[in-house]
Amino acid sequence: MGAVLTGVAGALAAYRAGDVGRARALAAESGTRLGAELATYWTDGTSGPVYDQPAAFTAFIRGGGNVELYRRLSEGLAARYDSWRPEAVLDVGCGDGLAIEPALAAATFQPSRIDLVEPSAALLSAVEVAGARRFPLTAQDFLGSDGSTWNLVQSTFAMQSIEPAARAEVLSELRSRTDRVVLAEFDVPEHADLASLAQRYERGVAEYGAQASLVAQGFLLPVLLGVAAGEARTNWEHPAAEWARQLEAAGFSSVTVDRLADYWWSPAVLITAS
Repeated sequence: MGAVLTGVAGALAAYRAGDVGRARALAAESGTRLGAELATYWTDGTSGPVYDQPAAFTAFIRGGGNVELYRRLSEGLAARYDSWRPEAVLDVGCGDGLAIEPALAAATFQPSRIDLVEPSAALLSAVEVAGARRFPLTAQDFLGSDGSTWNLVQSTFAMQSIEPAARAEVLSELRSRTDRVVLAEFDVPEHADLASLAQRYERGVAEYGAQASLVAQGFLLPVLLGVAAGEARTNWEHPAAEWARQLEAAGFSSVTVDRLADYWWSPAVLITAS
């Protein structure tokens, strides 16, 4: 690995050790776009919870490699609607509807009831699904307050945002309330060193051109630092095999994993459990 990205990895190591000043200096000296964004972030301070910043999240999810990723995701969901014909669908962590809206538009079968759960009220308000019930709640709070059942529960890159112990409870609750669960997640390595994180996030930031700073400062860097330092985490990702194990532990007896798309972070997969 070259000296440039070693500098970013060194900055992440310094941050993990609690030396923000050294981390900022190493990042600034790295000569990379990621390093420059990190130096700015550590100078200006954090900017709040990542999913409460709709402009940054919207720019992230609608740009870069996400364009192709979500095209394939929506096609995959539409094919499943047409095959399974679920009358009632729950979307956990629907964001602003980027997955479910085009999936419904492409499908010939339309569910008669759609429930949308999204803790960010700002993102939920942007979803354009006519007649859907909307719940600006976490999955845990929603399932604890609503006794509905569904033919299909989907969650697209959202279950990773639930801490594993709480997620186990969510999955166990869903087992008794749905016929099928479909998760879109990333098949991440079991162990990722700081050099690998630096390399992959450098590629990710570079995909956003003029919007790179908005996306980096408002979304990518808080996620990166949560992963790198193990503090203030917003994501708990796993290899696909571990996602399958968690679903089986929750009581699902049939779990399949299908490759969805390559991505700068890690390959994306669709995991079906019934």
